[in-house]
Amino acid sequence: MTLLQRLLNTLRLGKLTITPLKQDGNQYKRLCPISVQFNPESYSISKSVNWGPPENSNRQECKTQRKVNAPTVEFKGGGSRQLTLELFFDVTERGIFQDVRQETNKIVALTRIDRDQGHPPVCEIFWGGAPVGSDFPFIGVITSLTQNFTLFKSNGQPLRANLNVTVLEFLGPLADQRQTDPELTTHIIKGGDTLSDISAQFYRNPKLWRIIAEANQLDDPRNLEKYIGQTLTIPKLG
Repeated sequence: MTLLQRLLNTLRLGKLTITPLKQDGNQYKRLCPISVQFNPESYSISKSVNWGPPENSNRQECKTQRKVNAPTVEFKGGGSRQLTLELFFDVTERGIFQDVRQETNKIVALTRIDRDQGHPPVCEIFWGGAPVGSDFPFIGVITSLTQNFTLFKSNGQPLRANLNVTVLEFLGPLADQRQTDPELTTHIIKGGDTLSDISAQFYRNPKLWRIIAEANQLDDPRNLEKYIGQTLTIPKLG
């Protein structure tokens, strides 16, 4: 794909953003988002689902398995999803940047330890609208980053780069419970809360905030300061 085609693709679909998250108690607050220069041409998501023989299986049971086509298995737990992205950066036609690393270092910073948290930041990756339960927003931590620089100035400064980024799904224990436990369907409003943040926390999609607003009959949903201390009901998605 040519540089012009990449640019048109990015403008048409809206830019993929990577937003670092900072833990604040049991919640994660969004920091300044990073917009990629060009949208990826493709991405992949993998997930393992673990099944195996029952824990209490004995030798006699193993013998009986010879009479069937496959042994009995039981669910052992789900594995984390893994998102793989290839990002392209090019500053050959941008006069303000003399080195592509001025752009790629924003991604590199997401692999560095945050002094306040003691580990690299958890990130939210968002790209366009998606049905509930789909790929985005994808919340995870970068586990692998490879930078491949492909074009250079005469002084050795790189102008183009391909970044291969692997992100492992991160589910906070409380957020994971809220998605699987029907009893955890409320939220007490605190200072600084927004419906978009609450929607992202429960539904993993900030654009679904209207569902919460309508369920709680909020007459001023964009200003939650007046509702501090109030308990919101978070309806289950159909």
